[in-house]
Amino acid sequence: MRTTHLRTTTAWPLVWIYAVLIVYASLYPFDNWRVQGIAPWAFLTAPLPRYWTGFDVLSNVAGYAPFGFLLALALNRTVRRWPAIAWTTLVAGWLSLTMECMQMFLPVRVPSNVDAALNILGAFAGAATACALAWWGVVDRWGRFRDRWFVSDASGALALLAVWPLALLFPTPVTFGLGQVLERVEAALDHVLEDSTLLEWLPLREVELQPILPLSEILCVAIGLSLPCLLAFGVMRQWRQRMLMAQVLVWVGFLASALSAALTYGPAHAWDWVSSEVVSGLVVALVGVGGMSFCAPRVCWVLALAALVWQLSLLNNASADAYFALTLQTWEQGQFIRFHGLIQWLGWLWPYALLLYLVSRLSSSSLAVDA
Repeated sequence: MRTTHLRTTTAWPLVWIYAVLIVYASLYPFDNWRVQGIAPWAFLTAPLPRYWTGFDVLSNVAGYAPFGFLLALALNRTVRRWPAIAWTTLVAGWLSLTMECMQMFLPVRVPSNVDAALNILGAFAGAATACALAWWGVVDRWGRFRDRWFVSDASGALALLAVWPLALLFPTPVTFGLGQVLERVEAALDHVLEDSTLLEWLPLREVELQPILPLSEILCVAIGLSLPCLLAFGVMRQWRQRMLMAQVLVWVGFLASALSAALTYGPAHAWDWVSSEVVSGLVVALVGVGGMSFCAPRVCWVLALAALVWQLSLLNNASADAYFALTLQTWEQGQFIRFHGLIQWLGWLWPYALLLYLVSRLSSSSLAVDA
């Protein structure tokens, strides 16, 4: 017997993700906090900035436009269009003003009334765009498409799939090998706990991390390409839809990796990362995904969970080579690419967010059966 469920919207998870990104970008680098003896809201009555550029205007408007768009889409399911625009603008205004007030305690950040106004304008434009699309019927058509392709409670999986290409923009020692953080965490803890007695309590490895072996690299590439496919298989209805989605995800993964290389080294080197190990991993992934496309949704997620743990184990028990350090140095010099380090956090945390999602869904007794 088929059970009907109220379809959840993907917009809400994306709203929260984007709100976290706004907070991070607004308060970066999160150090040297101090009270400057000025009211946090003093910027509201300050004179207009003398110097500003078109990029400043565009970045402030464009920074909040997606937030307004996503929040209006989420609210549009429960309130009418004009109240959705009004509520979105109010929430975005509160968020922007809060961030500007907190910047008053960061000496490297300069709060501005113009920035706040442009942020609110961007959120309003995004909300108006979302409501216009709803009025034209685009949102309804997307809803009908989603009902045909995905189960009712697919919002979390779709949000993770939407973030995956952005996570791939961060260079990784192993292609599609997101989540290799152990070496960095150890170095960060050593730095923070330097000259502290707590440093003695840190567990020590018996042997130093070694570069990853070619066979392990092939497995990591294959698993990295298979994970989003298996995640999608768990919320899709038909086998043909699964196969089409797998092809799209593989293409998106390769294009995102090529874009990352092009932004880091230049367009002429966009495909230099495609090695024999990557090609072998692609072949293994295509064969494995093709076979697993016939599995039940829960089986797909169990396989994804096992593969994810295996990949994280392989990656975090290997060290990055010396050339990767140069890659990161080149990448970090590009302000537009790294955007205050946001992309690197997506690259580090995406597999762990997937891990939590899979564990929560598999441990839930109310896994939807819509097939």
